[in-house]
Amino acid sequence: MTQIREDSLINGEYYHIFSRSISKFVIFNNSREFARMLEALTLYQFSNFDYKYSRYSDFDDKGKQLVWSKLLTSNSKLVEIAAYCLMPTHFHLILKQIQNDGISKYLSKVLNSYTRYFNLKHKRIGPLWSGRFKNVLIRKNDQILHLTRYIHLNPVSSGLVDNPKDWKFSSFGEYCEVPGSSQICFFHNLIDLSADEYKKFVGDNIQHQLVLSKIKRLMIDDYTG
Repeated sequence: MTQIREDSLINGEYYHIFSRSISKFVIFNNSREFARMLEALTLYQFSNFDYKYSRYSDFDDKGKQLVWSKLLTSNSKLVEIAAYCLMPTHFHLILKQIQNDGISKYLSKVLNSYTRYFNLKHKRIGPLWSGRFKNVLIRKNDQILHLTRYIHLNPVSSGLVDNPKDWKFSSFGEYCEVPGSSQICFFHNLIDLSADEYKKFVGDNIQHQLVLSKIKRLMIDDYTG
């Protein structure tokens, strides 16, 4: 089971969150597995989502919509998601903590939920994640801007795609208002760029990767990638 962290994170602050699979094991093998993780990230941000995922997944569309209506009107979030990128062996998040221990509780629910799903599907046992998640406090809004670019360029840096718009498992499409993109992030108060300006901001740096000095203090040594 994922442990709740002993070190307390601060309500109202934003954090770069990173977690990798054990031994860099591929834990997202196809679009269905990516989608399962993304739905867990979306649902468990609400403190009053008290269903087992297996029960929720059995609901028909009307039942799921009723659950969503209840969640959206409850104003009971553990965290807010500002950005995300899911990779085959790891993921990056930018999270704002809303409730005491919100990030720890949120990650515990998400990681345990996905572990149960993955182990059942692949007929395996044992841990899936490499220790505790890593976190770095983000102190300035301009750091968040550069960090979102770093996160959204992760699939390009890893050679999975040539352009971040081609990676469907990050919030880049949401930032750039691509039709059909998931709508789970709260970032408009953080990023003072239009969708087209943000696309250019990221695209201009594809060939040169990132100006790492901009976010050096936010990098999680030996874990990022």
